[in-house]
Amino acid sequence: MDLSGIFPALTTPFSEDGGVSLSGLKQNIRRYNSMGLSGYVVLGSTGESVLLSRTEADRILETVKENAAKGNLLIAGTGAESTAETIERTKRAAELGYEIALVKTPYYYKPAYKPDVLVAHFRRVADASRIPVLLYSVPQFTGVTLETPEIVALAEHPNVLGIKDSSGHVQRISEVMGLARSSFQILTGGAPVVLPALSVGARGAILALASALPEKCVALYQFFRQGEWEKAREVQIALARASRTMVSESGIAGVKFVMDQRGYHGGLPRLPLQPLSERSKQSILEMLVTLEPAKARA
Repeated sequence: MDLSGIFPALTTPFSEDGGVSLSGLKQNIRRYNSMGLSGYVVLGSTGESVLLSRTEADRILETVKENAAKGNLLIAGTGAESTAETIERTKRAAELGYEIALVKTPYYYKPAYKPDVLVAHFRRVADASRIPVLLYSVPQFTGVTLETPEIVALAEHPNVLGIKDSSGHVQRISEVMGLARSSFQILTGGAPVVLPALSVGARGAILALASALPEKCVALYQFFRQGEWEKAREVQIALARASRTMVSESGIAGVKFVMDQRGYHGGLPRLPLQPLSERSKQSILEMLVTLEPAKARA
């Protein structure tokens, strides 16, 4: 199973009454289908997965599955705090037709989660899953990092396909590439380091930014694959700037605001996440103009 390419970390649109807008999600997916994306990541961090009920999560998984273009890989976020619940969610994703389970580190009992505990957790999930497992290290949200020794140990498991590393540390990607089995695949979750990550062996990226700027993220990947280094460098610099303003400084609300400006269904984040201030909106609008002057609101 080849993870090469760009995967958007899908957002979850909400309706005015606060419920999940499945119609908005459906329209987003149908538009994304023509963007050259390799697949979709559903119920990840950008999808506000920790703020959704199990019923809502199932309906989102079903909607994406029903509307995704044929050939796009479908990756479901299934990580939970307990090993048993993670296994159950992974089983459900497989039943709904998802091909890969994205499993984040548990984090609530952080002091207890030593490397051997994390390795044991992921091994049990991989043992029980009938679809491949993609490790997910996202320390900016969990405070827990999968370091090189744990990743390399888990790479030995035949049902651990790879890792999404959102730390932004290219050195770790390089280390794992040199130590893990050759079939172990790495995806970066950091838009500012896509090009450096690809350069040291990452297969692609899972990006929040790709929900708002899918064509630019795909262009960066394609320029890299074609050896057009100067064009790739220019797009990378632009995406790094966009990621800082939209994602690092504004979070999910920033991603959704840009989606609204570009004709997607973004909307507001779910409480307790807050909408953008007017000042943040203005900063993002100014950034958009620098990315595509004639089409900032297209």
